[in-house]
Amino acid sequence: MLTKSKFQPAWWLRNPHLQTLWAAKVHPAPWPAVTRERLTTPDGDFVDLDWSARSDGPVVAIFHGLTGSYKSRYVRSIMSVLQSRGYQTVLMHFRGCSGEPNLTRGSYHSGHTVDIELVINTLAQRYSDRRIIAIGYSLGGNALLKYLATSQSCPLHYAVSVCPPLQLEEGAKRINTGFSKVYQQTLIKQMRAAVDAKRLRYPQLGLEQYDYQSANNFVTWDDQITAPLHGYASGKSYYQQASTLGDLKSIDTETHIVFSTDDPFFTERCIPENNSQLSSSVTFELVEGAGHVGFISGVVPGYGHDWLRYRVADLVQSCIARSATKVRS
Repeated sequence: MLTKSKFQPAWWLRNPHLQTLWAAKVHPAPWPAVTRERLTTPDGDFVDLDWSARSDGPVVAIFHGLTGSYKSRYVRSIMSVLQSRGYQTVLMHFRGCSGEPNLTRGSYHSGHTVDIELVINTLAQRYSDRRIIAIGYSLGGNALLKYLATSQSCPLHYAVSVCPPLQLEEGAKRINTGFSKVYQQTLIKQMRAAVDAKRLRYPQLGLEQYDYQSANNFVTWDDQITAPLHGYASGKSYYQQASTLGDLKSIDTETHIVFSTDDPFFTERCIPENNSQLSSSVTFELVEGAGHVGFISGVVPGYGHDWLRYRVADLVQSCIARSATKVRS
């Protein structure tokens, strides 16, 4: 079901770029204490998990965006507020994002679900008596949706996806225009550095054969690096197979998507046209004026309110409350 959000952007941040940059670079975020665990993947690689302080509440898995990590403000913000409400949170770092190059030639992408499935199944086995919930942001939000749509046996009780790139090709083209090129340059620089670090550490992987130094936009990067490293015939094939707009009607798990209509990473073609593109389990909340993972409200200039973390936490809490009511009835 498509719904309209009640979010009101801060009047002094009424610009998608200001929203995006303030949330990512300026707005304060706590540093909750975490404990790191390493999981070995079936193909001999690893993913690192950052756990918040132990709790007996529901378990919430968090999946970050492109080049994100525990250092990302939105990650620390949601971990902190959920921990304060009694939830056990755990962040999965996608391969190569925890500060150490991963061991295999590939790493992760917008349709990479195998590590998400590994982590969710691990949580379900360890905490069989608890509710398991997942939250994904941007790339992580898209990969989570792909997992939800394709999993044969999903143990999740609830899922939230924030600003997912539902149409990857549209996103790749949009971020190569106007001021959005600044985000593109930053992200590609970070990805290039990650590939280079892995090439130097593991020369046996043969990463020098991929022209990652000259790729300066996402269309080129995904065609020359993402696709061949992860088994896709081309960048276009990757976009077609990893996009999730067409998968939303196949999701059975209760899912809430939060999406900004002015997201500078995407276009309106990333938004469902009507409810027929959504399953009855999916709620698509359209937000105006929030940028990309921005969602800053507030009336006093310089003192923004992080609407997003409380909105996501409230969604999770409401779902748990509904479940408790059903059990009692």
